[in-house]
Amino acid sequence: MNKKWAAKRLTINLTSSEAQKLEQFCSITGRPATDVIRELIRSLSYQEEKASRA
Repeated sequence: MNKKWAAKRLTINLTSSEAQKLEQFCSITGRPATDVIRELIRSLSYQEEKASRA
């Protein structure tokens, strides 16, 4: 395994509709779920998180 990606393993719980939405997106785009989730996490910013808590 590439050590660059071996830093942290994460397990998430999704509702059936969330899982279905992710599967459909991955099927349409041809991208693996791991890549999609990584991209979503990278798109988060501290300012957005701070604003959502207010």
